[in-house]
Amino acid sequence: MKIENTKAQMRKGILEYCILSILSRKDAYASDIINKLKEGKMIVVEGTLYPLLTRLKNAGLLTYRWEESSQGPPRKYYSISEEGSEFLNDLDQSWNELVEAVNSIKNV
Repeated sequence: MKIENTKAQMRKGILEYCILSILSRKDAYASDIINKLKEGKMIVVEGTLYPLLTRLKNAGLLTYRWEESSQGPPRKYYSISEEGSEFLNDLDQSWNELVEAVNSIKNV
C-alpha cells in the first residue's frame, strides 16, 4: 500500500470543506481558490476544482457572478450562499468532532 494514495484520498475527502472555508472569507475566482489551496499544501488542479465548484453550486452552497477583468476575459467569482454558510458551520462541528475522535484513538 502506498502512502501517496492514502494521502490523496484524505485530501479529496476534505476538499469541499476547504473550498467553502476559503469562500467564507472572501469571494474568489478559480485561480484564487487554487492558490489558497496550494498555500495550505493542498495541491489541486483545475480539472479537479471545476467539477467540485459545479457540484457545490448545484447543491445551493455557492453562487457566482461574472466580473470584467483588465487582464483578459471576464472572470467567474464564486461566493458562499447562506445555505453554504450553514453547511460550513455543520462541517466545522463535524471536523472538530472527527479531530477529537482521531486524537482520542491515537492517545489510547
